[in-house]
Amino acid sequence: MIAAVLLKSSTLATSNFLGVSPLISGIGLALLASGFRGFQYYWRELLILFFIGVPKVLIWPVIDISGLTARFTTFILWYSGFNVSRRGFEVIMPGGGVNVNMGCSGFAGMFYLLGFAVLFLILFPLKKLEKKILVLSASVVIAFIVNGFRVAIMALFANVQDDQGLQYWHVGEGSLIFMMISVGLFGLLCWFLLRQEEPQTEEISK
Repeated sequence: MIAAVLLKSSTLATSNFLGVSPLISGIGLALLASGFRGFQYYWRELLILFFIGVPKVLIWPVIDISGLTARFTTFILWYSGFNVSRRGFEVIMPGGGVNVNMGCSGFAGMFYLLGFAVLFLILFPLKKLEKKILVLSASVVIAFIVNGFRVAIMALFANVQDDQGLQYWHVGEGSLIFMMISVGLFGLLCWFLLRQEEPQTEEISK
């Protein structure tokens, strides 16, 4: 399994392969280290490797949230006082607009944060099930909302026909800034939940 990943990596790998190759390599390494009998001892590591890229590969061809992203972006601009309308996947303003496809829908960022959420729950197990569900759900919601604001900014630059600014927020460093914002907000949520898990001074004294 490891050799197959190495051989495939020597060619032009697809995004789907890059998503599943960490899990395949992890399974091969676990079998190489302990065989089938010791496979159970690596379930945490394999679970992390699974959520790094496999859900995106499985769900991406099945579910398309581009329309939902376009609706949310239109709502943001409308609520901010701009003259905006929506036609299918297109967010239309008087001077131009953007067409929201799967690459701009926020799907990649949602799965990226979901992988962080799984990693957090394994490293810092929370006591209550409600908090675990909150972490998993919040990772997806935060990524979706932050990406909606990014698409709204892209629509504003398209409205004034600023191609350079549009590309900056689309595929340039601007897109990475919003990913950093998503990770930062999610990190604050995790920090807040961990603070609640810490024992109080009275409990420590007892």
